[in-house]
Amino acid sequence: MKIVLYTQRVEFIESYKERRDCTDQRIADFISACGYLPIPVPNKASLAPIIIDELNPIGIILTGGNSLVKCGGNAPERDETDKLYIELAISKAIPLYGFCRGMQSILDFWGEELVPVSGHVAVRIKLNGIIDETLGNYNREVNSYHNQGCMSIKSPDLEILAKSEDGVIKAIRHKKFKILGTMWHPEREMVFDNNDINMVNLLFG
Repeated sequence: MKIVLYTQRVEFIESYKERRDCTDQRIADFISACGYLPIPVPNKASLAPIIIDELNPIGIILTGGNSLVKCGGNAPERDETDKLYIELAISKAIPLYGFCRGMQSILDFWGEELVPVSGHVAVRIKLNGIIDETLGNYNREVNSYHNQGCMSIKSPDLEILAKSEDGVIKAIRHKKFKILGTMWHPEREMVFDNNDINMVNLLFG
C-alpha cells in the first residue's frame, strides 16, 4: 500500500508539562478511504528528511489545527515542520495537500497575507469561482473552521481555485508543482465527500 504522511497538531498538557503531537483519528480514516496507508509524522523538523528518505511516501498532507505563530499561534515547531515538508515536497517532487492550517502554511510559504475573517467557524460555505474540475461539483458546499484567511494572491506561482461568497479564498494550487490547498476539513464530513477523495487521488495519482 502506498504511504501518505500527515502532520499533527501540537497540544500543551499543563498537568504533565508536555507538548504533545496529536490528531483527529478521522484524518487517518479519510486517507485510508482514499486508498493510502496513513502515517503520522512528529513536529520535529530535523526528522523530516530522514522520514521522507526511509518511507518514500507518494504524498504529504499538512493538516489543520494550531494557528501560525504570526497569527497568534503558540506552536513554532509546527511552523518549522510544515515549512520543511513544503521544501521537501518541492525538491523531491512529492505531491502535497494542505487543508485549513495546512493551506495557510502554503500561503505563508509563498508570502501571502493572512488576515482575520469572521463568519467562517463551524459553518457551511458555498464555493464560488471554481475554474476547473479539480474540486469536483461546481455547486458544492464545504465545512469551514478558521479565523484567518487570505483575500487575494500576489504570487505569480499560485492560482485561486475557489472563493466563498464574501471573497475569502477557499482553495488554491501551485501552477508548477503538485501542491494543492483547501480551507475545509475533508475528515470532518459525516460521510467522506467523493469530491474530496477524487481530488486527493487526482493530486497523488
